[in-house]
Amino acid sequence: MEKITRYEVGPRMSQMTVFGDMVYTAGIVALRAPGRPVADQTADILAKIEDLLAVAGTEKGKLLTATIWLSDMSTFAEMNRVWDNWVVPGRTPCRACVEAALAGSGYTVEIQVTAAL
Repeated sequence: MEKITRYEVGPRMSQMTVFGDMVYTAGIVALRAPGRPVADQTADILAKIEDLLAVAGTEKGKLLTATIWLSDMSTFAEMNRVWDNWVVPGRTPCRACVEAALAGSGYTVEIQVTAAL
């Protein structure tokens, strides 16, 4: 049986789980930038994702999927400017982006990814 490794385990959820050759993150919000513009929140989230992937032993060039939730779809272009500068050209993941009410009023972006080791 393959080992499951959980990181930043809390009473409700883990921030990341590794199983086999796959890495799964929770939905990540901007803990260092709540209430700030979408671009700042997106940058904060992507930095956290990059840190988590490094801990697991992988990197953003191995992303397979990404799901992005925006509290207001009118900020789509602003978020994409940061995203497009962050992803590895030619190695972009499958992605979905939808508008949704997020867990707290200060959060405007949430991102969840899956990556290969």
